[in-house]
Amino acid sequence: MEARITQFFDRYIKGSYFPEMHITDIIEIIIIAFLVYQLMIWIKNTKAWMLLKGIVVLGVFILLAFVFQMHTILWLAKNSLTVLATVIIVVFQPELRRALEKLGERKFIAAVVPFESAKDKGRFSEATIDGIVEASYIMGRAKTGALIVVEQAIKLTEYESTGIRMDCIVSSQVLVNIFEHNTPLHDGAIIIRNDRIVSATCYLPLSDNMGLSKDLGTRHRAAVGMSEVSDALIIVVSEETGYVSVAQGGRLDRNISKEKLREYLEDIQNKKSESRSVLAKWKGRLSHEKKSDE
Repeated sequence: MEARITQFFDRYIKGSYFPEMHITDIIEIIIIAFLVYQLMIWIKNTKAWMLLKGIVVLGVFILLAFVFQMHTILWLAKNSLTVLATVIIVVFQPELRRALEKLGERKFIAAVVPFESAKDKGRFSEATIDGIVEASYIMGRAKTGALIVVEQAIKLTEYESTGIRMDCIVSSQVLVNIFEHNTPLHDGAIIIRNDRIVSATCYLPLSDNMGLSKDLGTRHRAAVGMSEVSDALIIVVSEETGYVSVAQGGRLDRNISKEKLREYLEDIQNKKSESRSVLAKWKGRLSHEKKSDE
């Protein structure tokens, strides 16, 4: 009896069923678990959640077919794998695109290797901040709905082309006049690039996030949707409540104060100043290396 117990422990406890673990294996397990968790959270906040449940139901059906040896169904499932993979890519295309856009935002990479020239980054002045803040709360007090998109690193040319092209300096008077009721440009969003309004009456993508409050209207959903597909800062003025809110990174910060809105805008200004500083240092280093080579 003892021999059998010893044999059992040698075979199943000390054997290949419990391979030796290394610190790298533990790190890999933690990383994979974290990625799977983040993937599930991302899927749950989009319409892909319902599609995923449909795929799970289909998988259970195929498993039952395997258990009861339904050969015809198994043959069909086996020969449909390639088609199903293509269908999944087509169905999940919007979600996959958003995920890749998030991956390509280059927030920390741009701080090391500047991809854009100083001319492209332009200048985001205090006058622009003052104009946006002042206009937002003037419209809030008057309960005038507004949607203001402040472009950052990702160019919004695709959405800019959906509206009427403009080229004017940002000021509180211009912003208030654009969103005034019954004016030709009040419907839709405006896009601000650096210190200029480049387009008005732009159409923005609506968010599919099921976690958003049912009290939010189309204007707020468009703001969140735009923040999900870009790194832009979107300012929303509610027509019903007059509240000023900010959408960024897929999140909505509702009913913020003037000081908080200014902090958001100054953060953009500081990012651009840091990028220009890094770019100048980079160019200076390249120039110094060139002179040294000569």
